[in-house]
Amino acid sequence: MTPARPFVYPIPGSSLHCGKMPLEKLAKRFKTPLYVYSADQIVERFELFSHAFEEIPHLICYSVKANSALGILRLLDKQGAGFDIVSGGELERVLRINRKAAERVVFSGVGKTAPEMDLALKAGIRIFNVESAGELELLSERARRVRRTARIALRVNPDVFAETHPYISTGLREHKFGIDIREARAVYQRARRLPGIQPCGISVHIGSQIRSATPFADAAARVVALAEELRADGIKIDSIDVGGGLGIEYTAGAKFNAKAQAEEYARQLIAALAPLKDITLLLEPGRFLVAQAGALLTSVLYVKKNGEKTFVVTDAAMNDLVRPALYQAHHEILPVVRRQGSRQIAVDVVGPVCESGDFFARDRLLPTAREGDLLAILDAGAYGLSLSSNYNTRMRPAEVLVKGATAKLIRRRETIGDLLAPELSALNIRS
Repeated sequence: MTPARPFVYPIPGSSLHCGKMPLEKLAKRFKTPLYVYSADQIVERFELFSHAFEEIPHLICYSVKANSALGILRLLDKQGAGFDIVSGGELERVLRINRKAAERVVFSGVGKTAPEMDLALKAGIRIFNVESAGELELLSERARRVRRTARIALRVNPDVFAETHPYISTGLREHKFGIDIREARAVYQRARRLPGIQPCGISVHIGSQIRSATPFADAAARVVALAEELRADGIKIDSIDVGGGLGIEYTAGAKFNAKAQAEEYARQLIAALAPLKDITLLLEPGRFLVAQAGALLTSVLYVKKNGEKTFVVTDAAMNDLVRPALYQAHHEILPVVRRQGSRQIAVDVVGPVCESGDFFARDRLLPTAREGDLLAILDAGAYGLSLSSNYNTRMRPAEVLVKGATAKLIRRRETIGDLLAPELSALNIRS
């Protein structure tokens, strides 16, 4: 079985590697904090999905919000991936790596603006996932104005409960996303009469970091029933978008077999969709493809004690990886170099930002750390840099993509000039 993560100690006594690349070497060359991604694992995870669904027509649309690095988008584009976007900015990223990839773009999101619609219509994206009657009316107006036809799916809300963090659950009636599935048939009837609109799909997304395939299958079954009604009404439904949200295991002790997970997910979805013929399945994985392929590399600045508490202060902070502060998310933390005979003690791993919520772990048993040590915060490939900020006027880290024994810088470290440029120019202040 392939290891869940590409970050390993290759032999006893060695330092932590990403594939064949020592993380010590990357820290020395690119400094810390530093995001490191394994290209090999991202491709491997994409191929797992491809093989799992190979018996039916499908398109894997990578969820760009998980990690929007151009280097990763280019890597996935070369595998034939489509892209699930939620903003005009994300579409601009896709167009920068390959303008023809627009044909494989699904535009989701609850608050699309007129300029974003115009950009997507002119680029010729595959389909819009429409989330409200008001959005449908605006899209019709913009399509007529730019003389294009918008292929659309309604994102229906199936009222399916998924066991996940409440901030990333999206499939219940009280959530802001989608259209109540009970009202969808009437909205489709309205859509077929609107100029510039071609209803041709149904979309559903119930949440993120869901580790059971059953809720996805339940949602798909409800969508199938709606599709059969719409086809009976004369609306040609040729695609079903089941969204993303397939989760991973963030803890070290939990068993995680990515291949088995993808296969069970595919088995249940394919069974649920079996009543429909001549349908293309759209999938929007994000976290599953990139999370475990990435780590945040950080240096220990200080080790300090406050009473009984020991704090390991690192040069990375919540602005670089906010998931622990935002979701109380668990990330495994490993020393890059394991010191012989080092005992484990309970520590808080924290950053320099002026917030008590700036932490990566609390009361975590870790090998005794010293100033200057390197730590790797694992499973940081999804919602790491994409959720980062410049809080405390901190520059965001560089990003490196590792393939085999080679490493490529795909984003340079920000500079203070990058941060201040918009303000300096607005105030006519020379840098």
